[in-house]
Amino acid sequence: MAFKLANIVFLLMLFSLMACQGENKKSKTTIYYNIGGEPTTLSPLSGSDAYTTAVHSYVFEGLLDRDLDSYDWKPALATEWKISEDKKVFEFKLREGVKWHDGKDFTAEDVKYSYDVIFSEDFKAVQVRPYYESIKSVEVLDKYTVRFTVKDEYFQNFDVCATLTILPKHFYTDESNKKQFGRKIIGTGPYMLTKYDKGQKMIMSKNPDWWGLKVESEKDSHTIKKIILRMVSEENVSLELLKKGDIDYLGMRPEGFVKKTVGEIWEDKIVKVKTENKTPKGFNFIGWNLKHPILKDREVRKALAMLFNRPLMLDKFEYNLAEYATGPIYVQSDYANPDVKPVSYDPNEALKILNQAGWRDTDKDGLLDKVINGKKTKLSITIMEPTQEQMKYLTIFKEDASKVGVEISIKNIEWNSFVKLLDEKKFEAVRLAWGGGSVDIDLKQIWHTSSSQGAGSNFISYSNPEVDKLIEQSRKTYEKEQRIPLLQKAHALIAADYPYIFWFNPKYSLYGHSKRIEKPKDTFKYGIGQKYWKIK
Repeated sequence: MAFKLANIVFLLMLFSLMACQGENKKSKTTIYYNIGGEPTTLSPLSGSDAYTTAVHSYVFEGLLDRDLDSYDWKPALATEWKISEDKKVFEFKLREGVKWHDGKDFTAEDVKYSYDVIFSEDFKAVQVRPYYESIKSVEVLDKYTVRFTVKDEYFQNFDVCATLTILPKHFYTDESNKKQFGRKIIGTGPYMLTKYDKGQKMIMSKNPDWWGLKVESEKDSHTIKKIILRMVSEENVSLELLKKGDIDYLGMRPEGFVKKTVGEIWEDKIVKVKTENKTPKGFNFIGWNLKHPILKDREVRKALAMLFNRPLMLDKFEYNLAEYATGPIYVQSDYANPDVKPVSYDPNEALKILNQAGWRDTDKDGLLDKVINGKKTKLSITIMEPTQEQMKYLTIFKEDASKVGVEISIKNIEWNSFVKLLDEKKFEAVRLAWGGGSVDIDLKQIWHTSSSQGAGSNFISYSNPEVDKLIEQSRKTYEKEQRIPLLQKAHALIAADYPYIFWFNPKYSLYGHSKRIEKPKDTFKYGIGQKYWKIK
């Protein structure tokens, strides 16, 4: 019965998505993407999940942008910039004639507001605040000139100023718009959000007033007139949509790429791509609530990590297209510590460690127990999981853990509810993933003690004074070669605390696209480069 019900749910999801496809299907001016899920909010002030970020990338812009091959800065909303000798004052000359999507003029007042609002108590921007704490002031020098002055040494001061998401002051200061912050967004970017069908799709229409249309260096970017964004999290449904031509691009996981993309259609209608680039690599993880009476014990966390059968999972689910993650910095990075080895899978040693920590099956019921705070406590942990795709990994973990007397329960929770529980720290353990972040690593957002406050990204409440000092020192070090040993040491210390079970870092970028797409190359050095794609 369960099998039949699952198939019914799958078909209903598929039919629903097929039914909602627009009249522009197969249009030469429209491309269809899948962003993988529903954004928790559209607000640029509080939305930080991958789905929200994907939408924002079409709508909002920063002062400067990065060249995808050289990684050099290039103009965006600013055309010129100056850096003082002491690296504490940055001036940007803004592009004139830029319009917001509602037709209002973009000015230096918008830049100043975009910084000020990060620290406003009216908005929940706590997750991004660590990056802007070093800025002392943002001054409007004239309508199209703005000056940033920083108070602290921070090697990314210029970077965070250059990439500050610029927001329309007139929109966000209008009281009548406050209720729309999570549903309506206005930017200067190449696309405007013109329709949002909750749970189904978003329509992004080309901004006819985008400044890039008049700039020679942008002539080959964002040429497609309309982008339809699907929000499908289930991999099998996504693959069916790609096969039927209902989406034109899909980033893939190893299993889908290897096992689910075989047959004539994958040769005749769809292009499969496996490519390498220098984009930072993320990782999945199980994070422990370090305030929990069981999980605050490092030895317990170490033993749990040794019960996670990554060799089996690498072969069975990752098809050896990934590498073992060794800690908070992806292994291909210059900042990763090469001496830190991945945690080995060793159930016998894990049980030995647990026994030494006082965990034994005293009542012979198959579960380890221990007296904590005067009460006999079973070694039982519940992991919150927001998707179905990673359940197979957790199921193997659950089965292996049970063999040594550890009970692992898996609780599948809808994404918005999941985020709420995460922010409130009402969990024992969570399965989540971090993206790769920036090429130059800053560990503060996730691993500094101060980032555990409120709804910060350090939701597991990790705190290590030595790690804090290394993070603070690395942030004040401008030369990369001097930052490397600091972050490598922090990498080793964090890994030795076992705050997460670190899974894998992908080796490749895997994706498929319809043959309607014409692209300059499979990937640029620092990204796939979808903004340069065209429709044949």
